[in-house]
Amino acid sequence: MAKVKMDPIEKKWQDRKRVLGMPLSFTKYSLSDDRIFLEKGILNLKSEEVLLYRVRDIDLKMSLGQRMLGVGTVCIYSSDASSPLLEIVNVKDPREVKELIHKAVEAAKDRRRMRPMEVMGDDPFDSAHGDTDFDPDDIQD
Repeated sequence: MAKVKMDPIEKKWQDRKRVLGMPLSFTKYSLSDDRIFLEKGILNLKSEEVLLYRVRDIDLKMSLGQRMLGVGTVCIYSSDASSPLLEIVNVKDPREVKELIHKAVEAAKDRRRMRPMEVMGDDPFDSAHGDTDFDPDDIQD
C-alpha cells in the first residue's frame, strides 16, 4: 500500500505549557490558519483541535503568580461538541496570544463568510410606544 504524503501544517504560533515560567512540560499548543491544536503526553499522546470558525469567545486569566512569571491562561469557548472549552495554560505573553487567536478567528470567519447577526431592538413583541404587555383584544380576526 502506498503512503499518502501530506503537506505540513504551517503554524502561525506555537508554545508549550510553562512550569515556573520555563517550557518544561509535555503539553504543546499551536495555531494554524484554520485550527488551534493542543497536544499533551509523552508515552500516551492526546491531541485536540478546534476549528477557528467555531470559536465563540476568548478569555484571558492571569493569577498573581502567573503575572509574576509572565504567563497566563487563554480560554477558548467554541461550539465544538468534543472540546467546548480549550484552555491554553501558562503560556508566555498571553495578551499577545489572545490577540493573535482573535485575529485568526476573525479571518477564518471572513473566509467562510460567517457573521452572526446581532439583534438590536428588532423584538417583534416590543411596540414603538413602550407597551410590551400582550392584549388578546388587539388581535383582529
